[in-house]
Amino acid sequence: MKELVRPRRLAPGARVAVVAPSGPVPEERLQAGLDTLRGWDLDPVVGPHVLDRHGEFDYLAGTDADRAADLQSAWCDPTVDAVLCARGGYGVQRMVELLDWDAMRAAGPKVFLGFSDITALHEAFATRLGLVTLHGPMAAGVDFIKNARAQEHLRATLFEPESVRTIASGGRALVPGRARGVLLGGCLCLLAAELGTPHARTSARGGLLCLEDVGEETYRLDRYLTQLLRAGWLDGIAGVLLGSWERCDTYDRVRALVLDRLGGLGVPIVEEFGFGHCEGALTIPFGVRAELDAGAGTGTGTLTLDAPALA
Repeated sequence: MKELVRPRRLAPGARVAVVAPSGPVPEERLQAGLDTLRGWDLDPVVGPHVLDRHGEFDYLAGTDADRAADLQSAWCDPTVDAVLCARGGYGVQRMVELLDWDAMRAAGPKVFLGFSDITALHEAFATRLGLVTLHGPMAAGVDFIKNARAQEHLRATLFEPESVRTIASGGRALVPGRARGVLLGGCLCLLAAELGTPHARTSARGGLLCLEDVGEETYRLDRYLTQLLRAGWLDGIAGVLLGSWERCDTYDRVRALVLDRLGGLGVPIVEEFGFGHCEGALTIPFGVRAELDAGAGTGTGTLTLDAPALA
């Protein structure tokens, strides 16, 4: 798996667009997130449909066409340096086919940030644009607006990425060892749902796979992992990093399932790496080559990026 193109880091005064490709956005949380961005000396602009709600399906932030138009317009605007998702939820898979990827490729690289349902866009940006993207807290997310650790790690990644080239998880190795590869992944259920679609990778071979999820029963997590295994998508992966499993089963059960399904791959696996649906979520750059040190099973797992997340 090859490394992807790194967008340029942000500088004070940079213009950043906030869009809502998935679920509806609470206005008070959006305003709190915008205040934080302004406090970083950024100039946030909000897509015209960010606060919309679909007339029939209220789990969507407006129509598919409007959500796609906001994202494409922001990306193709030459005055915009970064596109930040407001929140996840559900909806990217309904609108991703409506994007003009040729036009977005012509607009050149810029920073893209999000997680959860945005996993489908991380895959699309990798396959269609060949770009490094940031898996991290979103502009109107509770985990972002109320957590200093999440804010600081994201701010450092955006402005001073060389200062966060080493990421220590605090978790232990489920399978010890060292591995090198290109970071990829995201929300487990979305990775499984993306199999066979036009904008998803056909394989994670050679990658360091980051996995997390929220609100899923163990048998569903089992089904997603089993589907990825049966499809051959996990053949040849280099290592696995496990993030948060908020509102899933007890973590002992999740851990046992991961070992049952992935332990036989013979690659290093580190748990509780601190990304995803959790307080203080770290920002992980997808598309950057890195080394995972899973230690001897008792120490802290460490991820060291070959290069800063942003150029």
